[in-house]
Amino acid sequence: MKTTRTLMQTGALALSLLATTVMAKVSPEEAAQLGDTLTPIGAVKAANADGSIPAWTGGLPTTAGAVDSKGFLSDPFANEQPLFVITAATADKYQDKLSAGQLALFKRYPESYKIPVYPTHRTAALPADIYAVIKASAVKTEEVDGGNGLSGFADSRYYAFPVPKNGIEVLWNHMTRYRGGNLHRLATRMQPQADGSFSMIQLEDEFSFPGSLPDLDKRKADNILFFFIQRVTAPARLAGNAFLLHETIDQVKEPRNAWAYNAGQRRVRRAPQAAYDSPVAAADGLATADNFDMFNGAPDRYTWQLVGKKELYIPYNSYKLDSPALKYADIIKAGHINQDLTRYELHRVWEVVATVKPGEQHIYATRHMYFDEDTWQLAEVDHYDGRGQLWRVGEGHAQQYYHKQAPGYTAEALYDLQSGRYSVFGLKNEEKRSIEFGAVTAASNYTPAALRQAGIR
Repeated sequence: MKTTRTLMQTGALALSLLATTVMAKVSPEEAAQLGDTLTPIGAVKAANADGSIPAWTGGLPTTAGAVDSKGFLSDPFANEQPLFVITAATADKYQDKLSAGQLALFKRYPESYKIPVYPTHRTAALPADIYAVIKASAVKTEEVDGGNGLSGFADSRYYAFPVPKNGIEVLWNHMTRYRGGNLHRLATRMQPQADGSFSMIQLEDEFSFPGSLPDLDKRKADNILFFFIQRVTAPARLAGNAFLLHETIDQVKEPRNAWAYNAGQRRVRRAPQAAYDSPVAAADGLATADNFDMFNGAPDRYTWQLVGKKELYIPYNSYKLDSPALKYADIIKAGHINQDLTRYELHRVWEVVATVKPGEQHIYATRHMYFDEDTWQLAEVDHYDGRGQLWRVGEGHAQQYYHKQAPGYTAEALYDLQSGRYSVFGLKNEEKRSIEFGAVTAASNYTPAALRQAGIR
């Protein structure tokens, strides 16, 4: 299916956006555009031609709404109604602003899949000190090893290429984006059956970053992007199992270090298979390791073509979907989540096509990816199999955690068009608390020994 492509027009800068050669650090003149014609994070400040995408004016303030006792946010736009709702009957009218995956979902579920389109709000905002770090990164960070690694990034740590020159630099911005500091979250994973019935896995996640771990030997952390622990808390048959990850930046030079703790055996083992297209445990074969966070891990098996920019209806400001007043049964439906609870807005996205390199292997031969310009988060990913058939459609339902000035996901949905099933990760509506930002922890908690001690039932 053809996709209408609209390239960003910003004078001389537009020539650099489609450059196919690997470029060095951006010039001070280019970096000076951050906070001027570009937002501090690298998006175009100005509105689009007809004003349907407004100018960015700083994003949501920290006081945009109330925060309840469990940390859930009130919806700043609760009184808004959809401008219109796209259905299977009207999808062709809007196809220039829909991904191939969204159009395929209309065909797969013509009676139930819909896209409610609301007014666009450019809500992304980060702390001022992070903006300063981003500007510093722009003139220091370079690609190494064909884009598999980064040089000059150790002191910056966020948004490696706010003025990207090619597709892999856009990807790096997604992978190095600001997440609100160390995170502690309760989340769920569900794989509904075709009839909508589901069981649930409850998880406890921790993300920590080198700059926020005072006991970390910085000399040994230059190639560390973050540390991650995931523990299973339910169901009982899986409770106590845990997974530890040391995420490296250049994973060709130094593959990520991963360990799994099996509560039944009380043993910690290396998990070198936790990468690329290895199946996710307890995901019923519906997701791969690099589907987590919409995409994660080493980029070396793909070429990354930067197509340009276009305007797309993407999930955004998903406060309604995150409401603690909802039960999971309100959200999980046959074929897809309850689209009445979703919110889509028109935003500019970076369009990148990832294609498996000759001689490499991956179950997804091609990934067509759309990154939100205001946050660098992946919003939509269309996954194609080796025959060139559209197979799985990923949608990242985003929200601005305005009280902590951190963009993030409400949930990640991955739809399998062939089986009629899907995997949804990150819902927390019925959990006892929302995401905790700025968690205080220590590097000593991210060791195999600590994993075993914490995993004992």
